[in-house]
Amino acid sequence: MTAGRLRFALALALVLLLEALSRFGVIDRFAMIPPSEILWHLGKILSGGEMWPAIGKTLTNVAMACIAAIIVGVILGTLIHGWRSLRETLDPLFAAYYAIPVYAFYPLFIVIFGLGDVPQVLIGFMLALVAVIVNTLNGLDRVPRVLIKTARIQRLGPLATALKITLPYAVPYIFTGVKLAVAYSFIGVIGAELIMSRTGLGYEIGFAYNNFDNAVMYPLIVLVLAIAATVNTMFFLWEKKMLARRRK
Repeated sequence: MTAGRLRFALALALVLLLEALSRFGVIDRFAMIPPSEILWHLGKILSGGEMWPAIGKTLTNVAMACIAAIIVGVILGTLIHGWRSLRETLDPLFAAYYAIPVYAFYPLFIVIFGLGDVPQVLIGFMLALVAVIVNTLNGLDRVPRVLIKTARIQRLGPLATALKITLPYAVPYIFTGVKLAVAYSFIGVIGAELIMSRTGLGYEIGFAYNNFDNAVMYPLIVLVLAIAATVNTMFFLWEKKMLARRRK
């Protein structure tokens, strides 16, 4: 059995187990409804159209946070890699970065930028940024020295060397950072919506949770997981295709 089929079989077995436990009363319906009902309610929510503005708002903010983190992260990672003293200074900070409670900055962002979407995007951006920087650095560390020497022989400047040699070689590692950025952007934006927002998927999930509305909360959680998994799968397939082309 291939790894993909094994993962699918395990996921299906878990869903069937939850279905059985929910149907036979081992899991109280007050705590969780059966997966089949979750999917039915999700279809009802999507067909009703009332949640589409919240879905669109969250996905837009996640996309902005993720794209900004990828662009800024790759640029900063490239610059830091070429500046050894700065790299040595920042490496310990990168290692401890995710121990910092990023959501503690949320009230400050609200004071500065107001109650709009900017604070939520910034939280997602901050969570995703360091993952891209660290993986860009990891990729650049593994560029063979012979390629760097070749660039010097060809008299390529730092920008041309990065665009034509080092960054293309580091693409597999950068893709790892991109996949992490997608996950962290979702976590940051939706978490910020849970804390203080009047719209978005995070707000709707929090509102349903506070009102014990499992018919809305669980379907929206499944929707978020499905979107994030789909995006990451697309990046994985793209990465796999690029690696296969490189080996030819």
